[in-house]
Amino acid sequence: MKARVRATPPQGEGWVYEPKWDGFRAVAWGGTEPKLESRNGKPLLRYFPELLPALEQLPTGTVVDGEVVVVVDDVTQFDQLQSRIHPAASRIELLSGEIPAELVAFDLLAVGGEDLRDAPWSERRERLERLLGDLAFPWHLTPVTSDFAEAERWFSEYEGAGCDGVICKLDNEAYVEDKRVWIKWKHRRDCDCVVGGYRVHKDGDKIGSILLGLFDDESNFHFMGHCSGFSNHDRVELLAQFEHIRSEESFGGDDTVRVPGAQSRWSTGKEADWIPVAPGVVVQISYDQLEGGRFRHATRFERWRPDKPADECTLDQLERPEGVGFGEVVS
Repeated sequence: MKARVRATPPQGEGWVYEPKWDGFRAVAWGGTEPKLESRNGKPLLRYFPELLPALEQLPTGTVVDGEVVVVVDDVTQFDQLQSRIHPAASRIELLSGEIPAELVAFDLLAVGGEDLRDAPWSERRERLERLLGDLAFPWHLTPVTSDFAEAERWFSEYEGAGCDGVICKLDNEAYVEDKRVWIKWKHRRDCDCVVGGYRVHKDGDKIGSILLGLFDDESNFHFMGHCSGFSNHDRVELLAQFEHIRSEESFGGDDTVRVPGAQSRWSTGKEADWIPVAPGVVVQISYDQLEGGRFRHATRFERWRPDKPADECTLDQLERPEGVGFGEVVS
């Protein structure tokens, strides 16, 4: 079952609210052959062998929907979790000890061979609570509330634990596979960034995406992410405009500054195919999350800012979430 994003959360009778965890969505199967699968059905247990004892705690014929997370300093860390997906068995074994994964359960699809998908969420939740009462670490039960004021507090305070919003569900709803029925209420913030480069679209005659940067107090120019939400007409015009301000370099500074093309857990090979421009064009974007010093996902274009000097686009615009830690959320 999936969720769709809405700018404002639903309220009223029947709605319940849970923290939205920043991890890998996973379905855990108990029994003689325990397994852990992604929402696309891909096996995950090979990357998280330390979770096998947790799956063996599940009764035969039990299926739990939840999230795999890595918790460091009482905060879920997606970049650390991402690093666990590695082809080398020796590396997997090393990381399973250094940054072990944990499981946060939020739904129960079957128990003891009984299929619960047609049961209302309220019944599934009650039985999940009973099940989790008998399970030990690394299992955790996600909290839930029907009080919208409490959900609003969670939306703000739980971000510090690594939650990136709130999931809204109806308490009488069945579990509908592969349908976006739940509501995802996510954080969204604005930021003024400087364009430091661009990538050409695969068609070759237009902009594919622009690369965004921010300055620190020493005038180092940090690569923060990219933006690509433009119409085809605008993409053609933008390519012509940015070709006039091409430069030999843009992002950079001291050895700690991230630049496109630097190898990281996020690198896919695409970062190398970009063209630097003189950093002077300012754009306002919106973003949902920060991760590892950059925008976690692609940003959304809001407007151009010809009225704002580039050197005023600094890292101190970024809001660093504060609040309670992971342990308090799942306690």
